[in-house]
Amino acid sequence: MNIPQIINRELFDRVSSEARAAPRRRKNFNFHAVEAEASHRLLNAMEPDSYIPPHCHRDASKDESIIALAGRFGVVFFDHGGKVTGTAILAPGGEAVGVNIPHGVFHSLVALESGSLFFEAKAGPYKALEPAEKAPWAPAEGGPDAVAYLGILRSLF
Repeated sequence: MNIPQIINRELFDRVSSEARAAPRRRKNFNFHAVEAEASHRLLNAMEPDSYIPPHCHRDASKDESIIALAGRFGVVFFDHGGKVTGTAILAPGGEAVGVNIPHGVFHSLVALESGSLFFEAKAGPYKALEPAEKAPWAPAEGGPDAVAYLGILRSLF
């Protein structure tokens, strides 16, 4: 039986706590039951030292919508050569609270304060990034240059 789920402060705190304890310093909480579902809806908690390598989604059905629910995020957009083409700060109650990222646009997010959390929605099913969707000019997560590159991204804000 399907039961409605209330999204409350307790859930935010739990997912943020799990992100602080996770090696990648972020944690998803999925509202979709399985990765094969057509609609993916999730909370994504992120700490400031978490690195999401710039990437894009090439599939025309994979536009991505993000709404900041707690904390602050910097979103960075890039051209295909790695040049920054735009930035925005997302914060609940801020000038910008969210973003819709069309497929094919290289992007990354950085948490600007501890306890940052956003809601994300995009089409499923889940598919790991293909090589062409990973930015060849950015270090891989966990790579030797990732911490320095994260510092460069954070300095944009």
